[in-house]
Amino acid sequence: MPRRRNARRTQPKTSASRASHSAEPDIAGVQRRTVRALASAQIIGTVGIGVIPTVGVLLAGEITDSDVWAGLARAGSTVGAALAGVPLALLAARSGRNRALSTGWAVAAIGAALLVMAAQQDSATALFIGLLLTGAGTAAQFQARFAATDLAGPAHSGRALATVVWVGSIGSMLGPNLGTPGAALAESAGLAPLGGAFVFAAVALAAAAVLTTLLLRPDPLLAARHHARSTPTDARGDQGRGLGATANPSGRFRDGFRVLAAHGTARTAFLAVVSAQVVMVAIMTMTPVHLAGHGDGLTVIGLTISLHIVGMYALAPVAGWVTDRAGAPSAILVGLVLFAGSFVAAVAGQSSTALVTTALVLLGLGWSFMSVAGSSWLSASVPDAARPSIQGLADASSHLAAATGAFLAGPLMAAVGFDGLSLVAAATLLPVCASLVRRSLRRAAA
Repeated sequence: MPRRRNARRTQPKTSASRASHSAEPDIAGVQRRTVRALASAQIIGTVGIGVIPTVGVLLAGEITDSDVWAGLARAGSTVGAALAGVPLALLAARSGRNRALSTGWAVAAIGAALLVMAAQQDSATALFIGLLLTGAGTAAQFQARFAATDLAGPAHSGRALATVVWVGSIGSMLGPNLGTPGAALAESAGLAPLGGAFVFAAVALAAAAVLTTLLLRPDPLLAARHHARSTPTDARGDQGRGLGATANPSGRFRDGFRVLAAHGTARTAFLAVVSAQVVMVAIMTMTPVHLAGHGDGLTVIGLTISLHIVGMYALAPVAGWVTDRAGAPSAILVGLVLFAGSFVAAVAGQSSTALVTTALVLLGLGWSFMSVAGSSWLSASVPDAARPSIQGLADASSHLAAATGAFLAGPLMAAVGFDGLSLVAAATLLPVCASLVRRSLRRAAA
């Protein structure tokens, strides 16, 4: 009789363990398909987005005939990304990642089509609206990295997120080079010279929307919620921990603010994501101006920015591996050290092109580690139901803060120089450092 009672006690646990084990291959298979689908759309979509920083600025300058208005027009896509991050996150919370991401890419395709019209009709209205709408593509690009973690266990979320970040570098490097092929297309189609590049952009962004709709099935966020509801908590183990939303998935943003206010870990991760974006954009924006002021030509400036982009993306998988193996706080610390090296190189060698280039490469590497680790940590440290809204809040805050940083970087550099700008950027990271120190002290006391 005692043996039977013991058998009864252990039977539910054994059945749950078997059920969880049998479900794991399905979750793992869906996760692999999810990452492949996100990567495919990311490569093509970022080609379209990559046109904006180069051809978009040229078009803005041509239409407005003003460097000031051209700069403001360029900021329109960043503001658009910030504005789109909020509704796309809410849409993901309600209807899943497929609907949110495909909508973002589709809206950006409409924006690119408006830029073709702007070039053809010399229309400032179409220019500003088009640039604003293309920001939705950037918002979709950023949300895609979070979508890669919906079904990833905690031991693999960093690498899954980093993979999607890394493949985006392919499109980011191809897009800026579409000016010449676009001019050839424009000539053959009877379009304005700068309009051809945006034809390519519109087609690429529309293709990303279609690929997302067709390939991102089953929806990773909805699948994660289903797995979380159907699998007992004690049977999920590492594979199921952190998957999906078991509570009301309405994703109101005021709930996201409350969660950030109540969770110190989430605040630290949030600060890391936003601070890394501000520092990177502010310094990168002014580096070409600084180099040009010292007599460097377009070839050197272009090479410096290209090396910076390589630093941002090339080692993203390494940043993801460090995040998974050593933990997000350790990876953020690596990013802070890399940022510190960048600031030292910028301050000590502001008159040296080689040292400024080194500073830009280290800046990109620091951004990579802090962004990957902070994003992964943020996803893992908040309640499931609030996750999409907080992720969208992080993206929106990053873009708004980066736009503000880019706007203020020019007056700051004019007032205090490139080295002074670097020191101000270093001060921006002090809240992250203080938060990590407080967390370490609390853990030591515990």
